[in-house]
Amino acid sequence: MTLRKAGGNWVSGDRFFDREVEIEALMERVEDGVHTLVTAQRRMGKTSLVHELLRRLEERGDFETVFVDLEDAFTAADAVVEIAAASLPVRGVVRRITDWVRKSSTATIDRVDELGVSELRVKLRAGIDSGRWRARGDVLFASLAKSEKPVVLAIDELPILVNRLVKGHDYRITPERRQDADGFLSWLRKASQAHRGRIRLVVSGSVGLEPILEQAELSAHANVFAPFELRPWDEDTSVACLGELAESYRLRIPAGVRRTMFRRLRCGIPHHVQQFFDRLHEHLRRHGRSEASLHLTDDSIRRYETYRSVLSGESAAQIKYVLHVIEHDGYLARHDDGYRFVSGLVEDWWRARNSGGFVPFSERHA
Repeated sequence: MTLRKAGGNWVSGDRFFDREVEIEALMERVEDGVHTLVTAQRRMGKTSLVHELLRRLEERGDFETVFVDLEDAFTAADAVVEIAAASLPVRGVVRRITDWVRKSSTATIDRVDELGVSELRVKLRAGIDSGRWRARGDVLFASLAKSEKPVVLAIDELPILVNRLVKGHDYRITPERRQDADGFLSWLRKASQAHRGRIRLVVSGSVGLEPILEQAELSAHANVFAPFELRPWDEDTSVACLGELAESYRLRIPAGVRRTMFRRLRCGIPHHVQQFFDRLHEHLRRHGRSEASLHLTDDSIRRYETYRSVLSGESAAQIKYVLHVIEHDGYLARHDDGYRFVSGLVEDWWRARNSGGFVPFSERHA
């Protein structure tokens, strides 16, 4: 195996490392027709996991797969357009989308699959508005459901869209915005349930969906999804990954050094493991060396003490909610009478950024 640095992008195939247990569990859910919400903190590899799942399903040949990214979507209509554009390769959907574009364009169009992605989105968006997105979405889901094979529809960054629907550009929850979010989520739930045997949803995002729904009092919408928590790598997996990377770049990093690297990270977030390796690799390269030592790892990253937060005063409710969200997303864990960072790397960043002028909450005065 030749494992290369992943950078900031998702990976699949030969660059996908471990997660065999998680892939098998997701495969089982897909086969059982379960709609799944993948949860984890950032940089845990959610997008890579979903892409690898879809790649393997395509390789098996018994499912159609669609991956749609809603990061650039701001409305329910935008979401339907993005799903439609991503669904174009599914057999049988092309005809429906071609009819959609023809009805909304004065130009004669023979094949929409020959259009560029940007042009296709523009033409699709021209044929949909706030009053028609549900009807278009229903037709789209019905077309997917008629495919020869069941469809796995993976929707990335759904929480970001829901957050935008609920809070708008000024981050305020209003009755109208809450109604818009409720309408979109209700449609998604009904559409997915109506075609449950033919369409399986796999939803993920860089922020947690449940805290957003809780804040907007829309928690019931999460019930359609079975949560699937993607946990950090354990020590053995992180050490094995560092070993594969070292071999690929012709470096010698003894097992003891690799275990020390993991223990200083404290939490095996895949991106952080690779980031630590990248920093060590650059350090070795600058010094013209190919073998790592504990001294060099000390120069590459530092470890600090526990961060605590004391809850009191008029802002206690707001602080508790913020901590609840951060804890839900896996960045903080309860520790004694306060919290500590789960990741040593995040703790190091926080210390480097804030330790100079930071005053503990309990020591501040009005």
